[in-house]
Amino acid sequence: MPAAEIIRRSYGDTGEAVILCGSGNNGGDGFVIARHLHNSGWSVWSILVGDEASLTEDTRANFVIVRSMGLPIGSVHSPGNIAGALESLSASTIVIDALLGTGFRGGVRSPLAELIRAVNDAPRRATIAIDVPSGLDCDTGEPSNATIRAELTITFVALKRGFLEPRAAASLGRVEVVDIGAPRELIERIAADDETP
Repeated sequence: MPAAEIIRRSYGDTGEAVILCGSGNNGGDGFVIARHLHNSGWSVWSILVGDEASLTEDTRANFVIVRSMGLPIGSVHSPGNIAGALESLSASTIVIDALLGTGFRGGVRSPLAELIRAVNDAPRRATIAIDVPSGLDCDTGEPSNATIRAELTITFVALKRGFLEPRAAASLGRVEVVDIGAPRELIERIAADDETP
């Protein structure tokens, strides 16, 4: 997976990562990254935020694969168990944010809001956001009540419109765009629509 390759290129062939996975498709990307990092020699710990019953179909499929591999998966259901879920974080840990994706709008609800704030304050080597930092509106670049502050954002297909807004910079860090095989014509049409006043 290209995202896992970028992580390895940026932070080394081996390392340790805590991967925060939401119940939507962004969480599915997190489980895929967990699998690929593990296969390349990294120590990975996934944390599912929310209910297993609410996983999207793709996310469930990738969750089941990671679980069948015997990789550790923790869970956060309430603000009360955030501290326990994050107790393995240290100055050598990479945190991978796969909580909220491009569909996010408005405010972050509990326990996600408390988790995002705890991650921002926790010891860690770096935070990497997958597609968009959780809590950032990717269309407007507006941070919400709780927004991941990433050192690296790995985004899919193309830069999101909101990434160009100055107020988004503190959440994004360095941005790398990953090609996932979307048709060039579609990307060009969307880019042209974005430029239309």
